[in-house]
Amino acid sequence: MYSLLAELSAHDLEVAETLIGVIRFLLIFLAARALAEVLVRLSLPTIVGELLAGVVIGASGFHLLIPPSAGTELNQGLVNVISSLASIPPEAVPDVYFESFPSLQAVATLGLYALLFLTGLESELEELVAVGAQAFTVAMAGVILPFAFGTLGLMFIFQVDLIPAVFAGASMTATSIGITASVFGELGYLKTREGQIVIGAAVLDDILGIVILAVVVALAAGGSLEIAPIVKLVAAAVVFVIAAIALSRTAAPGFDWLLDRLKAPGAVVVASFVILVLCCFVATAIGLEAALGAFAAGLILSSSKNNHAIQQSVLPLVSLFATIFFVLVGAGMDLSVINPLDPTSRSALVVAGFLLVVAIIGKIAAGWVFSSDKPTNRLVVGLGMMPRGEVGLIFLGLGTSAKLLTPSLEAAILLMVIGTTFLAPVLLRIVLKDKPPNDGNKISDDVAADPVGLL
Repeated sequence: MYSLLAELSAHDLEVAETLIGVIRFLLIFLAARALAEVLVRLSLPTIVGELLAGVVIGASGFHLLIPPSAGTELNQGLVNVISSLASIPPEAVPDVYFESFPSLQAVATLGLYALLFLTGLESELEELVAVGAQAFTVAMAGVILPFAFGTLGLMFIFQVDLIPAVFAGASMTATSIGITASVFGELGYLKTREGQIVIGAAVLDDILGIVILAVVVALAAGGSLEIAPIVKLVAAAVVFVIAAIALSRTAAPGFDWLLDRLKAPGAVVVASFVILVLCCFVATAIGLEAALGAFAAGLILSSSKNNHAIQQSVLPLVSLFATIFFVLVGAGMDLSVINPLDPTSRSALVVAGFLLVVAIIGKIAAGWVFSSDKPTNRLVVGLGMMPRGEVGLIFLGLGTSAKLLTPSLEAAILLMVIGTTFLAPVLLRIVLKDKPPNDGNKISDDVAADPVGLL
């Protein structure tokens, strides 16, 4: 590899790397935006379009964007174009391409952290308190049921190893607040009891799911499955998140005090970035995943009076860098393992079907576990908890980046996320059609004014 690179002049190498970088960004953003425009017209998360864009231009599609870990060759037409424009031998193009890929992956990782930071910022902790016990019960059932049945089913029915099975089970725990809130808002259900319970439970689901995933990634990195390290990591993750929630009450005012005294342009984004970096450092220092630190940083600042300004400063970073992250996740996937025309792919398709069924039933069942002294449409609560959306894709991206999943399990989780994301809005509209909403406790005007959310 490096022998071919050594034969290139410094100028030719710089030109080739710059050209490859430009082509990558053009491919990523053109493909992602094109599919995102289609999905936004269907009232579905644009992040799904970004991931599918990666599938189209990546290892399962045209081979125009190939991560080194994919182990496949670049599109020969792309190789010839780069060779011609950069004036380097065609056989040197793959070497330059893959040697420069880590820089793109670093940018993608920044996008993941920015997205998790934004997710933490959007966590309505006040709404969680408002619906209290009911949201807590629904959230716990919505985490435990799909996680337990998914993990145990993969291990004992499909003989999947412990760590990948636990990770796949954890990927089914989260709930996409944005999708459900969008449908509830459209149909006038966002301020009802059902809407309050779902929003509150979804916040808890995200927190619990990210804690589980952070522990699984840390365990996989350490290679230890002994009880003591597991208990230590779980305790550290729980304490870390509880501390972040507590700091949202105490540290956020201090952050606001600091911002009031900073007059230079960009103070909001710089100060927020410092909090983000510090939380990521603390998370890694105690053996947790940096992604949990990014989420915790958002939780800490969620009570800030500058929350809206912070979100507005972070959104451009998310729009750019998180797009790269999801496109790269899709680009590295090998969907040939679920080709329905290939007899060898049937087992992977069965796994995908199993995950989808467990993901749907587990969340719907959660709608029946809480007690209520007022009329409550429990099916609506269950369906509202069903879509995984952007949160499920974040989890999938973490598993892919950590190399914890087999290609067939990656594809199965992707189909589960897409299936629940597409089905939930359709089923909610059918169930709620022509049904007037029940009276419920009012939730905050901020949530009502922005039912879709920022993700």
